This record gives sequence, C-alpha cells and structure tokens, in this order.
Amino acid sequence: MRIAVLGAGSLGSVFGGHLAEAGHDVTLINRSPAYVDAVRARGLRLCEGGDSRAIGTSAATTAEGLGAVDLLIVLVKSTATEAALGANRALVGPQTWVVSLQNGIGHEEILARFAAPSRVLIGKTYVGGLMTAPGEVTAGTRGKATYFGSPDGQNSAEVTALARVFTQAGLHTQARADIQTVIWDKLLVNVATGALSAITRLPYGALYAVPEVAATAQAAVAEAMAVAQAQGVALGFTSPEGPWLKAAEGLPPEFKASMLQSIERGQPTEIDFINGAVARYGARFAIPTPVNATLVAAVKGIEAGLKGAE
Repeated sequence: MRIAVLGAGSLGSVFGGHLAEAGHDVTLINRSPAYVDAVRARGLRLCEGGDSRAIGTSAATTAEGLGAVDLLIVLVKSTATEAALGANRALVGPQTWVVSLQNGIGHEEILARFAAPSRVLIGKTYVGGLMTAPGEVTAGTRGKATYFGSPDGQNSAEVTALARVFTQAGLHTQARADIQTVIWDKLLVNVATGALSAITRLPYGALYAVPEVAATAQAAVAEAMAVAQAQGVALGFTSPEGPWLKAAEGLPPEFKASMLQSIERGQPTEIDFINGAVARYGARFAIPTPVNATLVAAVKGIEAGLKGAE
C-alpha cells in the first residue's frame, strides 16, 4: 500500500516505521526539516524492547509531488487538523482511506470535508512513542492495542482487511463496530485530568492528592457521560470515578497530562476537542455542561496569557 502519515511526530513515526518495515511504501510528513533530513540520511531509527534499528522510509515536510495515497493516517494535533489537510489535500483521492487516531472527538466532521465520508475512519491507540532526537523514536507497542472503525459502526470487509494490515506490521489492531464507545471511553479519561492538570500545573501525584480536584474531575466526567448517553453511546464506564481512576493507572507520580505539557511548551492545547467537545455536543442535546465550560474558559485564559507573553 501507498501510505502517508500526516503529523509524523513520535506516535506517527512508530506507526509509519512499522508499516514501512512490513514492506509498505510509507511517507512520513513532518514540518521539521531536521526530522526529514535525519530520516532521509539515516532512516527512521526505532528503539523498541531493547532493540534499535534503522528503517528505510520516505520523509517530507509537505505532500508536494506525492499524489493520492491508499491510506492516510492523521496524527497532527487536533487543532491543526483542518489546516494540515487543507495544505496537503493532494494526498486524498476518491479511494483513499483516511484514519484519525487523534485525541478527543469530532474529527470525522473535519475529515469528511476532504475525503469521501464512507472512506473516513476514526479510532484510538494505546501505542506509545517518545522522540529522543530528530528521526529517533522510542516506541511502545508490546501489549498496546489500536482500534478504528466507521463513525456509523458499519464496517465493511475492507475496513477489517485494513486492520489486518496494521496487525501484520506488528501493530495489534481491531476494526470495531462500537468505535464510538471506544472513543468516548478514552475521552472520559482525558476529560478527567487534562484540563485540571493544565490549570493547576500539577503532575499526577500532586493532582490526585487534592480532594477538590477529584470532585471537580468527576463532575466534569459526569457531564460527559450524560452527553454520550444522550447520543445513544453505550459507555464502558458505569460511574464518573472509573475514568478518574483509570487516567492515573500505571503512571508514575511525576507524569504530566499532555495538555499540561502543551502549556509548558507554550503551545495551544487540544481543549476544544476534549472538554470543549463535551460542551459543544451538550448544547446540541440540551445537556448542561457548566463544569466543562468553566474548564475550557480557564484553559483558554491560560493560552491567551501565553500568547500575550510572547
């Protein structure tokens, strides 16, 4: 298959590297010239399970000259989705599968502006990646699953075959008819800690030691659960405490939520696709979401302050 990874950061590099190693024609698209130069000169270096190997694959800063691919994996930050697809629309043809593995919800609405809605898939992955230098990534794939499927739950045989392509490349993947459940369950975990970590600037150990934080987190999750249920999504969690506890499961006390990491780097967060999405969908179904709306306002205020400090 001809495959492009749009947003080949740490996670995108893991997916692209595995698929290239399995024999697919992969192009990693990353705006950093240093990354592209490193991959072109030395290959993509993946460090995994004590093994380090260089994988030959293509890399580019844009899609210029590439043409339409069979599969486009979208892993740019959620806030950059529309701009990235607009700038690289040449990658998408009538038969291109477009798979979003991004944080949050609502990406299918953006992807459907650039691709045939029937070729858009949404999903979640628990694969990990950390870029230690341009073109060098430490990967975590062992025991980590990836799920994707059609937003309406109607997966064709082609979608199942596509999941098999990922699995054969060492990325255990399932096509799920209940993909909305998978995505909303992951969203609840992000709702529980992301914004509160960004606002308080606390790593998980300190965050979980504040009872008022726990109460606010679970109130935000309760709102999100009500919104999901109004949409007819069958959730895997039965109480707001579940996502709150799941968020910290297996993580060290010094772990920082990705939203806090964005704030510390002075970058925009994905708040609009997490707590912001809960508030947006809540308005559609007349479900009050005051806690999530307040968290959005607080994070937006912090972002505005960072801009003012530039």
